[in-house]
Amino acid sequence: MAKYIKQEMNDLQKTGEQKSFYRMKIERNIDAQEFVEHMCHPGSGLSRGVAISVLVRAADTLASLLANGYSVSLDEWGTFKATIGLEKDKEMDTIDGDEPKRNARSLRVDGVNFRVDKKLVSNINRRCQLERAGVSRLHVSPYTKEERLQKAKKYIEEHKAMRVKHYMALTGLSHTVAAKELREFSNDKDSGITSMGRGVTVVYILS
Repeated sequence: MAKYIKQEMNDLQKTGEQKSFYRMKIERNIDAQEFVEHMCHPGSGLSRGVAISVLVRAADTLASLLANGYSVSLDEWGTFKATIGLEKDKEMDTIDGDEPKRNARSLRVDGVNFRVDKKLVSNINRRCQLERAGVSRLHVSPYTKEERLQKAKKYIEEHKAMRVKHYMALTGLSHTVAAKELREFSNDKDSGITSMGRGVTVVYILS
């Protein structure tokens, strides 16, 4: 049975009104190997080897089609579209684009947009039984953003590198907000902080 959490929202408009939304409590992540095990349950008619081959081939085919400028719609899954962004430290040109600032080497695929098929949402809802799992309140930092930046730089000076969990302890921010803010610092060449590594191995160092 799935559980839901009532999540407090940021008061971005400074109205003083406490707002909230509901979100699913994620118990844990299912990796590819376990996903395949669920697909190949007794009576499914699928072998583990075939399922893995299909998933790998599907991912490779999807990448190839998106890379060639197509969007891809899969029944009861949704529609995939690649998104384009600038390489790090590159500057956006004007809408007329007459000045020679940009060329293809300045751009990169930086993500994939996914619009879910309504049939998948309906299928999930039909199978889902929810129960309450409590309330989650915001982690509000007592420091300004500039103060948090200075604390981060001081920590890195003393310890050579910093992870998201260290920044959380320094600032009182939640994991999501702390990770987002550190990415913003690392993308700002004037912050004095840059990143090294990817995913769960990323650390932040002085630039």
